[in-house]
Parts: sequence; C-alpha cells; structure tokens
Amino acid sequence: MKQLEERILAEGIVKDGEILRVDSFLNHQMDPALFREMAKEWKKRFADAGVNKILTIEASGIGLACIAAEEFGCRAVFAKKVAGRNSDADVYATKITSFTKGKVYDVTVSKRFLQPEDRVLILDDFLANGCALEGLMDLVHQSGATLCGCGIAIEKGFQEGGKKIRAKGIRVESLAIIESMSGNSLTFSQREE
Repeated sequence: MKQLEERILAEGIVKDGEILRVDSFLNHQMDPALFREMAKEWKKRFADAGVNKILTIEASGIGLACIAAEEFGCRAVFAKKVAGRNSDADVYATKITSFTKGKVYDVTVSKRFLQPEDRVLILDDFLANGCALEGLMDLVHQSGATLCGCGIAIEKGFQEGGKKIRAKGIRVESLAIIESMSGNSLTFSQREE
C-alpha cells in the first residue's frame, strides 16, 4: 500500500537495523485517516472471506482492529496480556513472545467473545518472527472458529515470520513488506495493488 510505505519512509525511524519505530502514526500516536485507508484495503483483500470477527492483541493492534471492524461491519476482540479483577475466568489462553519487548506474555480471550461460528481475521501492526500471530492463531484454533487469514500493517520480509506462517497455508496480507533495513535506508517488496 503506497500510502503506508510513504508514511514509513517519511516518519519511520530505524534502530539497530532490526527495530522500526513508527510511533508517530501507527502504534503510539495514531492516524485514524490512515487506519481507515488500511481498513479499506484489508476489506478489499478479504472481501471473499466472510469475516465476522477481528482479533488482535493489546495494545498496538487495537486501534487498527477497531477501524477495520467498522469497515467489515463486525466486532473487534483483543487478546489481553494482563487479566484484571473484572476479567472472565473462562478463557482461551496461550503464550506469546514479543519481538520488540523480548518478553513472554500469557494472553487470554474470553470464551464469550470467540465462538465456533466466528470467521476470524487476525490483524496486527507488525509481523517479524511470527510469535504473536502463532499465539493468536492458537486462540482461534482453541475456540473452534474459522481463521480467514491475517492482515498485517508492516511485515519485515527479511525475518522468518511471514514465511513461517504462509508455509502453514495461512493467508497473510501485509500492506507494506520491508525487504531490508540498514541505517535509515528501507527497501520495500514490490507488489501489485
């Protein structure tokens, strides 16, 4: 998606050749107009999938998921990293390792919000090593719901996550795929839009 790639080039900050900060528009300060365009693109790409539920993980995916859910005309659910006193006890649970934080999280989704009749699209801001997607896919599998695919804002194509998830036969639609990062230089994969 050219608009997203242009924002990454204009505002993204590469750190240590592996970390891309896009917190000025994607995952700290958010640009709802850009999110709307991204949601429209995912809706176009998954138009044939019958999506009736969007699943993401807190916190960075929540804004994207909400606007995408509005575009798809469905609800958004996020996997919680921390259970509060008001959380359901009857949950699907899995473990997810965060690439950027280097930490393992126990994540949960209430069984009330992920049902066997759901057709789920997983959305996330980044795809690096694929651990978050694998954890979210596990939650979908536990629920008996149908996984329609995964929508990713930014995929690091030079890391193994995308290849690993696609090798499982899972449909992954990334709006921007970075093939290399070094210094302040970014190279995107070419894709027909």
